[in-house]
Amino acid sequence: MGLERQKIQMRLAFPEEDRSEAPGAPGEGTEGTMAVCVPESPAVGESLMEEVCERENLKQALKRVRANRGSPGVDGMKVQELLGYLKEHWPDIREQLLQGTYNPQPVKRVEIPKAGGGVRLLGIPTVLDRFIQQGVLQVLQQHWDRSFSEHSYGFRPGRSAHQAVAQAQRISPRAAAGWWTSTWNSSSTGCTTTSY
Repeated sequence: MGLERQKIQMRLAFPEEDRSEAPGAPGEGTEGTMAVCVPESPAVGESLMEEVCERENLKQALKRVRANRGSPGVDGMKVQELLGYLKEHWPDIREQLLQGTYNPQPVKRVEIPKAGGGVRLLGIPTVLDRFIQQGVLQVLQQHWDRSFSEHSYGFRPGRSAHQAVAQAQRISPRAAAGWWTSTWNSSSTGCTTTSY
């Protein structure tokens, strides 16, 4: 890639002015509140782990792990064996979680063949670790999901890329329908926007 083209790309990708947020369209989709960074205290972490260990949260986590099924991890335990294991070992596991001394097991590494050749590496946690991860996820989502923008669709429960596209089409139907295109003009130093 030529030096001049690299300079152009740097100018396009990294504007010289400092911005704390992505620029918004005037009057559309702007939000008045921003996330506030506050230091966490150890007490917050302790109360979160207590929420993780609450009976109703764990019942829901067990239900999700069972529904997802999945292969055994390095310990060989199957999803169907988890409930019996928890009945016997839960008090010790709970204590380790609350004390911060729980150590997850190594992840089982599996190679999945790709259609075009090669392999895709897949990591399979143990069923117990998946259960604990699900419990943690449920508690964290309750606390953090409500602080996200209502316009945020990525990796959120009940939201999808299809919903994001539909929302974009409602906000700007002309842009979503392809009425505006950006083309690279090699004789100039930037991107040209053309309307149709």
